[in-house]
Amino acid sequence: MARILIIYDSKTGHTEKMAFVVAEGARQISGVEVVVKKVDQTSLEDLLSADGIIMGSPTYYGQMSARLKALIDESVKIHGRLEEKVGAAFTSSGGTATGAETTLLSILQAMLVHGMVVQGQANDKHYGAAAVGSPNKKELESCRELGKRVANLVAKLKM
Repeated sequence: MARILIIYDSKTGHTEKMAFVVAEGARQISGVEVVVKKVDQTSLEDLLSADGIIMGSPTYYGQMSARLKALIDESVKIHGRLEEKVGAAFTSSGGTATGAETTLLSILQAMLVHGMVVQGQANDKHYGAAAVGSPNKKELESCRELGKRVANLVAKLKM
């Protein structure tokens, strides 16, 4: 069975809400186990045991949160061992043009440095799911779709 790990940081609850909807989407794919964890409850072993890793963070000054960055910084201890795992990202921000894309790219950049396969999207929300404030229905659907796409890719690669 393929395993998807969804890691999130959330102060207001917006990113947390998104994380659980991403999980709903991933669970739509058969043969996939989905685990959702807060970043401060996530270990390096959790990263190693996952086939797909989806990270979510609020946007802080155009970057991921310090807690998520601390986990990524700690992951230097397992550098090279996340290679070929599937990765994706999501974020919530305070408004439009406030750094959501750069936040997503900062997460994806770390995944690429680890040699992970990054799941993008051609139509819309190319770098991952994003919401402004409390996610609305359309933004939650984008989260659900992100989870489903990543789980589908993980399942295909796991075959």
